[in-house]
Amino acid sequence: MGRHPYAWQHFKTITKHRNMVMRYCFRMGLYRQGLTHDLSKYSPTEFLEGAEYWQGTRSPNNRAREVKGYSEAWLHHKGHNRHHFEYWIDYGINCDTIIRGVPIPRRYIAEMVADRISASRVYQGDAYTDRSAWEYFQKGSDKLWFVDKQSLKELGFLLKMLADEGEDKTISYIRNVYLKEK
Repeated sequence: MGRHPYAWQHFKTITKHRNMVMRYCFRMGLYRQGLTHDLSKYSPTEFLEGAEYWQGTRSPNNRAREVKGYSEAWLHHKGHNRHHFEYWIDYGINCDTIIRGVPIPRRYIAEMVADRISASRVYQGDAYTDRSAWEYFQKGSDKLWFVDKQSLKELGFLLKMLADEGEDKTISYIRNVYLKEK
């Protein structure tokens, strides 16, 4: 494998995650999003850095940031995947910040839920519980000043529902209520 000794492990990790998100999206009725979720992770820009910094217990993007000060894979990923807050950032006009979050369509908030459940399951393994994605969200929510407030509120509500009422009820609610409301 040369420069990327963890290429196979990285491939297995991202494919496991992607397949899991796909199943959750299908359960939510988001078939196209399930099929296209995270395809950019297989692009050279994302895959090669991921293989180089793969650890198996957390995102290789974090390790790249520790080593290089930034993650080229993340910069590419957030610009190509609508299920990330950072995709929904624009310049602010007539506001007190240079950038600002714009409203995120509900279908992408639902995909965020699927993404967060799946990432927690992949990286936590047997330690995963229905509270994992909520707890991770809580740890970083104070740093999300740039996210549209209503979008952040909706994601928090869904992750809290997952923590308190479980996966089946939350997925059903997303499919049958949340995605049908205006």
